[in-house]
Amino acid sequence: MSAPETPPQPKPDDGRSVIDMSKMNEGQRAALQVTEAARESHDDLSFVAHLFMGRFRPAKLYPVTEIDAAEKARADQFLAELGIFLRDRVDPDLIDRTGEIPADVMTGLARLGAYGIKVPREYGGLGFSQTTYCRACQLMASHCMNIFSHISVHQSVGVSQPLMLFGTPEQKQKFLPRVAGGELSAFALTEQGVGSDPARLTSEAKPDGDDYLITGEKLWCSNGTRAGLYIVIARTPPKIVDGKPRTQLTAFVVEANSPGIEVVHRCQFMGLHALYNGVIRFTGVRVPKTSIVGGEGRGLKVALSTLNAGRLSIPASSIGVAKRSLAIAREWGAERIQWGVPIGQHAAVAEKIRRIAAHAFAMEAMLIVTSRIVDRDKKADIRLEASMCKLWGTEKAWLCLDDVMQIRGGRGYENVESLKARGEKPHPVERLMRDSRVTTIFEGSSEIMRLFIMREALDPHLKIAGVALNSERPWGERLKSAWAAAKFYTFWYPAQWLPINGSAPEDMHPHLADHFNRVAALSRRLARTLFHQMVKFGVKLEKRQVLLGRLADIGADLFALAASCVFAQKLLQDGEPEAKVFALVDDFAAQAHLRIAQNFTGVGKNSDQHGYDLAQEIIKGEHTWLERGIL
Repeated sequence: MSAPETPPQPKPDDGRSVIDMSKMNEGQRAALQVTEAARESHDDLSFVAHLFMGRFRPAKLYPVTEIDAAEKARADQFLAELGIFLRDRVDPDLIDRTGEIPADVMTGLARLGAYGIKVPREYGGLGFSQTTYCRACQLMASHCMNIFSHISVHQSVGVSQPLMLFGTPEQKQKFLPRVAGGELSAFALTEQGVGSDPARLTSEAKPDGDDYLITGEKLWCSNGTRAGLYIVIARTPPKIVDGKPRTQLTAFVVEANSPGIEVVHRCQFMGLHALYNGVIRFTGVRVPKTSIVGGEGRGLKVALSTLNAGRLSIPASSIGVAKRSLAIAREWGAERIQWGVPIGQHAAVAEKIRRIAAHAFAMEAMLIVTSRIVDRDKKADIRLEASMCKLWGTEKAWLCLDDVMQIRGGRGYENVESLKARGEKPHPVERLMRDSRVTTIFEGSSEIMRLFIMREALDPHLKIAGVALNSERPWGERLKSAWAAAKFYTFWYPAQWLPINGSAPEDMHPHLADHFNRVAALSRRLARTLFHQMVKFGVKLEKRQVLLGRLADIGADLFALAASCVFAQKLLQDGEPEAKVFALVDDFAAQAHLRIAQNFTGVGKNSDQHGYDLAQEIIKGEHTWLERGIL
């Protein structure tokens, strides 16, 4: 017995046909309408989307193909030159102390083409693949997170990415050569009272003849204090739908030297001291209609698509940091003697080194597999895979840093200037921690990533049964939807209990195939667990954020396991010794399965409601007695 491949597909009504908005206030309603209207739609589910439905689709990931041979030669040369430049010309500690990237460093990066790694060659860029771009991000981050952030913001969310996705031929011809040549660009979305709630944006773009006048203030605009070009998201006049005004957000490419633009403040942070991040004010800034990117009212789609495509640079940096942590831990674990033996031989330290290595391996596997999907098909749906790379990679990189800090002890907490002054090797663990902590926050915090993952994971179910659950829809439509849903689940649900083995590719090594097939079995358990929670909580499931987070984490670990097997097979084909590859796969699998088991247990046995109630009491001031004894 097997479920139909494609569930019933009711015609969407800007998301309202599949989500019950009857009990929402106006603010919630507006936020949902704006976000749902901007969601990407793909007919072909991705590997991870299938996992959440209890289906195993190895062909979505396997095999890891090589990049084009002609590109590989160019890419290897570029990365070698970039590595030499970073080592010889970039002093990360000087940049950290001064908060400035020297002009000659920027000039050198521009000469290498680092500002246009993915920009097509016809527009003056290097025209490299996503895989090569991620390798460059990893390299930069391992040496200097400030340089990585500087380049990544410019290319991942700055002007080039939106224009490559949505720009007109005229916009590409006008702006891409400039940003590829080193003219900095920035992305202006966040505002003082707006983080992940775009419906509350206050910046406005009012029509004025053939132009628009932009007025508003943007917060945390990275590269904004030095940028020559901005992508700005602002409100345009509302669209009338069913007799009601609906918020419209529009993206514009804006010249930074336009009258009315003011850099109000350069923000300073715990780390990334050279981030050139600031508050940018727009007062009646005139831009032509030809500056609209992607069409009027499609600004949030531009923003979300840009973030999805650009999000992979963050986990690439996490790999660089994790591998740097591993190198430091390996060296110190061998040379530091305590109680007569190197500290790496003590079980407590060995456990940390083992954990760093396994995480670094799996992080790289996830990113390479996802990057190759992008390179094979620019239109491929990688929303879930990219989000998991970002969520999982940044959190595990932070754990790697925490472990290497503990391994280094006081020397980890001591900054490089002090270490140098005492004649010790200046491993920059303290700087790496300061610079990397923000990666779990920007371009989608971990909390938002988990909710995003689960919203996408629930989408197939919402398309099947959403209308039936929506009290705003007519009874006739709801009954028709309920009948279609009943027919689908009659076949789908029993299939999630069948003891069917996975379908690992025939040419995958049997040792890896065993791990790979276990993912298939666990995906069916994940699918039915998610379904059980839908039945139990109904439309209130969206409020069970901690529970949904556990399911998202199970999915992320399953993707990490599958990607590790696929990546390991590629390593074997490239000549890596079986014993060394299997050691890492086996160890990572052991760690991942422990987490997966704990999360499955936590779905049914937890104190989530009690903890939530306690938190609300604390917020109301009912436990201020706990705060006695502080200033």
